[in-house]
Amino acid sequence: MTPETLVPDLAARWADYKEANPKARIRDAAKALQSSEAELLATQITGADDSLVVLLTGDFRELLKEVPTLGHVMALTRHDSVVHERKGTYHDISFQGPMGLVLGEDIDLRLFMMHWQFGFAVSENSRRSLQFFAADGEALHKIYLTETSNAAAYDALVDRYRSAEQPTTLTIVPTPAEKEEAPDNSIDVAGFQAAWRGLQDTHAFFGLLRQFGVSRTQALRLGPPELLRKVANDAIERALRAASAQEQGVMIFVASRGCIQIHTGLTQRIVPTGPWINVLDPEFNLHLKAEDVAESWVVQKPTADGVVTSLELFDNQGRNLLLMFGKRKPGIPEQDSWRELVAAL
Repeated sequence: MTPETLVPDLAARWADYKEANPKARIRDAAKALQSSEAELLATQITGADDSLVVLLTGDFRELLKEVPTLGHVMALTRHDSVVHERKGTYHDISFQGPMGLVLGEDIDLRLFMMHWQFGFAVSENSRRSLQFFAADGEALHKIYLTETSNAAAYDALVDRYRSAEQPTTLTIVPTPAEKEEAPDNSIDVAGFQAAWRGLQDTHAFFGLLRQFGVSRTQALRLGPPELLRKVANDAIERALRAASAQEQGVMIFVASRGCIQIHTGLTQRIVPTGPWINVLDPEFNLHLKAEDVAESWVVQKPTADGVVTSLELFDNQGRNLLLMFGKRKPGIPEQDSWRELVAAL
């Protein structure tokens, strides 16, 4: 089949899917249709000024530096099992090569721009957004306008970054298979444990994993036993409820390949719905598919400010789903109230 015959077919199949599943998300449609979100969006491009989907081009780092002009927006980062939505304004945006930071009081991101391949402006269900995808078409980060956003600034930004070409097909590059985990008996366990105990900064932990060739879940098996504790998989709901009841500030990290999104603050309204555990607060929403949590661990990492404690969730493929910490700033020790909350899990 030629691309010209494939596109209408995909567009038609997506239209049929939406008719049969009116409440389904585009991520679910992409899986059902053996496609990707980015490819589905591209089928909706018309090239006209009023096209509901517009392909963006240019340096997405420069585009992100203009997002503060949009004012109050909603940032969304997700993977299959967790959706993290935080409202606020983008502030203090900086880049060192492909690595970026957004350090606003509300919108707090770590960006990995080497994965950002496609960008779209999307109008759907009376909502306008900027959406960014990896080379395989998987969503990395989305920015939605809210009722108080600057719509004129959004229109101007889309005009500046609108691609001269508006194709309805994309060249998708499959993601390389993940590197296989090294056998446990090939790891310098004593050296790894000693280096872990000697940590001075939580940010050095990922370098430690690379240094010793250890996967994230392998680290839980081989790390210092006094700094690791496996807990029941309902620990996250109990932690959220306890933090809510105690008005304990927390930090919740959720990542795609291209973005880590962080909520710092309270989690107040905890609402289970079917398989999902939800936090439904005015400025922060979290949706966690509880059945996807295969392992839950309390993990401690030494720092110059004392031990930092996290609750970490993993799926059955060893992928990290979510990290939860007590609210803290660099240079400030972890709160005793958070340690007591986690000790009770």
